[in-house]
Amino acid sequence: MNIRFFIIWILVAVYSLGGYSQATLEIGNTASDTSKEVNLEASIRKIIENKKAQVGVAVILNGKDTIIINNDHLYPMMSVFKFHQALAVANYLQQNNLPLSTEINITKEDLKTNTYSPLRDKFPEGNISLPISELLAYTLQLSDNNACDILFNYIGGPQVADDYIRSLGIEQFAIVATEDDMHKDMNVCYNNWSSPLEAARLMEILLTRKLFNDDYQKFIKRTLTECETGKNRLAQPLQGTKAIIGHKTGTGDRNAKGQLIGTNDIGFVLLPNGNRYTIAVFVKDSEESELMSSQIIADISEVVYRQVK
Repeated sequence: MNIRFFIIWILVAVYSLGGYSQATLEIGNTASDTSKEVNLEASIRKIIENKKAQVGVAVILNGKDTIIINNDHLYPMMSVFKFHQALAVANYLQQNNLPLSTEINITKEDLKTNTYSPLRDKFPEGNISLPISELLAYTLQLSDNNACDILFNYIGGPQVADDYIRSLGIEQFAIVATEDDMHKDMNVCYNNWSSPLEAARLMEILLTRKLFNDDYQKFIKRTLTECETGKNRLAQPLQGTKAIIGHKTGTGDRNAKGQLIGTNDIGFVLLPNGNRYTIAVFVKDSEESELMSSQIIADISEVVYRQVK
């Protein structure tokens, strides 16, 4: 284990000592705290005003102080739901007493050609067996669509993931469709949805609640910090800092109206001064460019980081 990952485990262990419940989602305990949050909310609203998109934001600061903007909309998660799936996979392994090294057989038919899949690009003929840990790395780091559906098939489908996440107390979301379902009908993308707050809460739960075997939980946290997608979103303003970010992105195509269905990023940020926050930004039905839709997320990430650091 290199020094960076050692530091990540130390920070995550420290932050995980604190508890979390929905009852703690209250705005600041002091006038100073409240003032900072009001200013932060105003800064975020300034960023999203006049943007041709529905933008939803939730930030949970140190497990208690919460900022919510446009939370009462249903935002298509796109590949953000692969984070939810990863938690459900870990729970399935725990329930069946299986290690992350458990292998799954993958056929050529599993590697669909009409979708984004570095896994298929590496093993175009299939007929291989890969450990679940590697498939999770493909989904969380690279957002591989075939790996996602292989894992859904393994645990019993999207409903298994939906049921598990609900068992954690998360309610304002739905997971009903596979990646293949969404590729067959673009409108189905809207059926896998979440509120920003529930997405941020789920990240908070990962940090603060013991969900399953430490090996599974630490693996998911670490793999999120190794995310390779969406570096121009939440992660962009943190580059060159000592902040540690773990995140999962989601990106959709344009719908029949020419709007980008979803440009999303959710994550956790651990700061050297002991502060932390979880954040979810969903950009729905954007008429902006792909670059601008991502920049909205980066700009929001920057103002939050500067406020909290």
